[in-house]
Amino acid sequence: MKVPLLDLKAQYAGIREDVRARMDSLCDSQMFILGATVEAFEKRVAAYCGTGHAVGVSSGTDALLAALMALQIGRGDAVITTPYSFFATAGCIARLDATPVFVDIDPVTFNISPEAVRQLLKHRGGRLAGLKPRVLMPVHLFGQSADMSALLEIANDFNLAVVEDAAQAIGVEYRLGGSVRKAGSMGRMGCFSFFPSKNLGGFGDGGMVTTDDPVLADVLRRLRNHGMHPKYHHGMIGGNFRLDALQAAVLDVKLDHLEAWHEARRHNAARYNSAFEGTAVQPPQAVHSGQGLRNHHIYNQYVVRVPGRDAVRKALEQAGIGHEVYYPVPLHLQECFRPLGYKPGDMPESEKAAAETLALPIYPELTAEMQNYVAQTLTAAVSAAG
Repeated sequence: MKVPLLDLKAQYAGIREDVRARMDSLCDSQMFILGATVEAFEKRVAAYCGTGHAVGVSSGTDALLAALMALQIGRGDAVITTPYSFFATAGCIARLDATPVFVDIDPVTFNISPEAVRQLLKHRGGRLAGLKPRVLMPVHLFGQSADMSALLEIANDFNLAVVEDAAQAIGVEYRLGGSVRKAGSMGRMGCFSFFPSKNLGGFGDGGMVTTDDPVLADVLRRLRNHGMHPKYHHGMIGGNFRLDALQAAVLDVKLDHLEAWHEARRHNAARYNSAFEGTAVQPPQAVHSGQGLRNHHIYNQYVVRVPGRDAVRKALEQAGIGHEVYYPVPLHLQECFRPLGYKPGDMPESEKAAAETLALPIYPELTAEMQNYVAQTLTAAVSAAG
């Protein structure tokens, strides 16, 4: 049996007619750059995320970049973030000549550790020497919210702007005080990716920045269009960060199905969890379940810890089972960040996660038969490796 890590063809089969109709309508209009299609999708995303504004951009990477540019982050500024994330999280900081300052993760959630952040800020020497801390950038990794209550308290104590990297977390809920909030609505800005593999994925790159601040929203709209307003007048230097109308049309159709897709992923996760009980496979822990939240986890990835991962991967490959390692080299140990002076052992939990974790197929169209095959093959491989 072949089980791919992700099967976008299966997803497309169920929405093909709606997508083609929407794309045909846009092609007939020939209005491909911004315009009504993008504006309508932005309004729907803002409403879905519970924010006043949403600004469509060309990718999740450019969402992060534009958010930092809107805050005028640059040389001498420190942005505190996690080393256990996709490269864009830190790469966008460095592109602006600011300094990414890494702190370790919580081993249960894989999200940034609030205690590690607080300890860093309490002792302003070391990694922060000569830098001005400006931004705290938590990542809601794999589809589960970071501990935003603690992180927002720290940000308030140390006067930091919070920019949420919510690339993997659209729709994720978190109980903040007495209210339910969604990823991207708790900080100054939230940044989303619509890369095809995301729960809400386009037919190419795309992204979004959400905010409740109308001034920041206006700056973001200018930044995505070369800082231009009005036409051919440039009060700031921006970039070509616009969301294509064709992507917005596709994503608007998919948004109608997003809640059902989230629920299907949770159903598949529960099936895996049951299959791995009593084995050496450590399934992900949904730490916000039981709090009256529908989307306490959306399983953008289903990531397990396994002993003997390299041998296990070979067994899965031979069995035709798709899998992936997110992420094999933590950011603080990437070659391009060598000048920052980090070394192995500096972020032990991130390094341990990088060595032990493995992502399994979790997409909504996965059948029970396919999941049973994955679970049986994995547990057998882990047993053999142990």
